[in-house]
Amino acid sequence: MVREQEYAAARKEARRRKKLKKLLNFDYTLLLIVIFILAFGLVMLYSTSAYAAALKTGNSATYLKKQLFAACLGFFGMFFSTKIDYRRWATLTIPFYLGSIFLCFIVIFVGKTVNGQARWLMLGPIQMQPSELGKVSIILLLAFVIDRFPKSQRTIQGTLKTLAIAFPLFGIVAYNNLSTAIIILGIAFVMVFVASPKYLYFVGAIGIGVLLILASIPLAGYRAGRIQAWLHPEDFISSTGYQTLQGLYAIGSGGLFGKGLGESMQKYIVPEAQNDMIFSIICEELGVFGAVCVILLYILLLYRLLYIANHAKDMFGSYICIGIMAHIAIQVILNVAVVTNSMPNTGVTLPLISYGGTSVAILLTELGLALSVSKNMEFKEDEDV
Repeated sequence: MVREQEYAAARKEARRRKKLKKLLNFDYTLLLIVIFILAFGLVMLYSTSAYAAALKTGNSATYLKKQLFAACLGFFGMFFSTKIDYRRWATLTIPFYLGSIFLCFIVIFVGKTVNGQARWLMLGPIQMQPSELGKVSIILLLAFVIDRFPKSQRTIQGTLKTLAIAFPLFGIVAYNNLSTAIIILGIAFVMVFVASPKYLYFVGAIGIGVLLILASIPLAGYRAGRIQAWLHPEDFISSTGYQTLQGLYAIGSGGLFGKGLGESMQKYIVPEAQNDMIFSIICEELGVFGAVCVILLYILLLYRLLYIANHAKDMFGSYICIGIMAHIAIQVILNVAVVTNSMPNTGVTLPLISYGGTSVAILLTELGLALSVSKNMEFKEDEDV
């Protein structure tokens, strides 16, 4: 009887220590950075979209309300994915991936068309973009495959097989959303690159990819026009180069410290400024200083994800964080590059800042997975938690 009581007390103490460890390990810094970027994004969204919303709907807060609703859904998803042990998702990775492929396929036929592209599914009153689910599914599936077959990543054949997992989703999404398809392929490329020691193969693959892109420009159809507008936007001021030029004017007029919050003039001119061009309005209102601060916040966010990946309990959790880090980094780089006309316009949003309900809700849920991984981090005895 005494031994049973001692055993029960020992189990109770072990559970208490486990809960305390998870509480101490939980990455509150990552959570605070996410909340700060999102709050900043809501302020900038209202500043950027109030005039356009008032003209379209008669309510200047229309875009803000929709984004707030999406953020609330996202925090609910974050809470859900944080509370559930991330390792439980391992058995669902393949069904989730196949489900996302199915949704991305049917959206081609029954999707709602916005700005000439059928990319949204209507689920009652909620409008969602299935390709955003595809980003999460490829992260989870590749993390699962790399975790289960780590030795296969040491050979070029195994590396190519792992990378090929992303191609079915890439091909379907690329049909009507090339920019998102590029992000999906980029996430897969980064995850496989980190898993494989054969770095020179990846350098060669990048070179071949660049040559293929350059060779396909004459066959790119309307996308070739985007490339021409990128090279000479002033020659397309009445069409595809208009948005780019107006965004550059916004950046140039902001100066070092900007015109002040809410004082942008280009937000009345730049088409859909609240979406992928919101960074140009940030530059105009807050100047170079504000733009650099935003970029530094993203760098800090990526650093925390890298920190969690380095201290994850297993490879599955580590590569989940690497995939999320790649997702955010690629979108930030592409968005800033497009706004500054460093690359052709691709329509990529700025994570947690640009208007886009599906993007915000799913990205917050995705970050909840990283927080779940952080609860199970392991440290050396001489390392601070």
